[in-house]
Amino acid sequence: MFTLDQARSFIAVAEELHFGRAAERLNMTQPPLSRQIQKLERGIQVELLDRNNRKVVLTPAGHAFLAEARKLVVTAERAPATARNIAAGRAGVLRIGFTAASGFSLLGPLLTQISETLPDVDVDLRELVTGEQVKSLLEGDLDLGLARPPFDTGTFKSQLLFSENLVLAVPADHPLNALKRAVTEADLKDVPLIMHSPTTARYFYDLAVRHMPIAHGNVVHTVSQILTMVALVSAGHGVAFVPESAQLLGIDGVSYLRLADVDADIVELHAIWSRDSRNPALHRLLEGSSMGVRD
Repeated sequence: MFTLDQARSFIAVAEELHFGRAAERLNMTQPPLSRQIQKLERGIQVELLDRNNRKVVLTPAGHAFLAEARKLVVTAERAPATARNIAAGRAGVLRIGFTAASGFSLLGPLLTQISETLPDVDVDLRELVTGEQVKSLLEGDLDLGLARPPFDTGTFKSQLLFSENLVLAVPADHPLNALKRAVTEADLKDVPLIMHSPTTARYFYDLAVRHMPIAHGNVVHTVSQILTMVALVSAGHGVAFVPESAQLLGIDGVSYLRLADVDADIVELHAIWSRDSRNPALHRLLEGSSMGVRD
C-alpha cells in the first residue's frame, strides 16, 4: 500500500523529472523526497523511475502509475467538498416518481425549478402510478412523489400542487359538440364510453363514478393511461372523462366539454414525501419552495 503523500511526491517527480525541482515545488528538501519515492516503490513492489546522476526517466510502470495516481489525488481532494455539498443538499440525487398525467402538466415546471435552485443535484425520474409511488417511498427507493390522493398522512407529508377540472373528451364531430351547455347524465345515455381501469387507474375511476353515474353497459374500452383514452376518442371509439390538462397532449380531432353538476378543480395532484426522509437535497428543495407547508 501507499499514502496520498507518497502519490503526490511521485507526481511531482514524474512531472518535473528532477528531484531538486520537485522538492522545491513540494516545499521540502530532496532527501526526504527521495525516501518517499523509495517507500512508494517498496510498497507497490515496482520500480517507477530510472534515475542516475544525470537524469530521471519514468519506467513503463511509472507512466501507468502516474495516470492512476493523478486520478486518486484529484478524487481525494474533491471528496471533502463533495461530502459537504451532499450534506448541505447542494449535490446528490433526487428520485422523483410521477404519474403519466403529471408528466404533461406539472413535471416540466418542477424540473425547471430544481435545475435553477439545485443545479448540481441529479434527478432520477420514474413514471409510476400512485400505488407504486407509495410503495417505493415506504421502501426508501423514492424521495418525492407526484401522486393522487388518498395517501396516509401519518406516514407522508404532502402539498397540493395542482388542481383542475374533470371534463369530457369527445370526438370533434360528435353530436355532443352541438350542445351549448355542460353535458349532463342524460346526454350520455347510450353513448359509448372509454373508462379508466378500476385497478390501475383507480383515482380517475373513482372520480368519474362518484360525480357522474356510469352506465357500465356503455363501457366499450377500459384503459389505464389518459394518452390512450384521448387517442381512442380521437379515433371515434367513444367519449372519456379526463383531466382538463389532457388538452396539452395536442391530439387532433378531440373536443373537451364541461360536465354539469361536477365541482370545479376536483382533480388533484400532490407532492408527497416520507416524514422520515433524510435526503438533504429533498429538504433543500422543500425549503426553497412551497411544498413543505402541509403536515
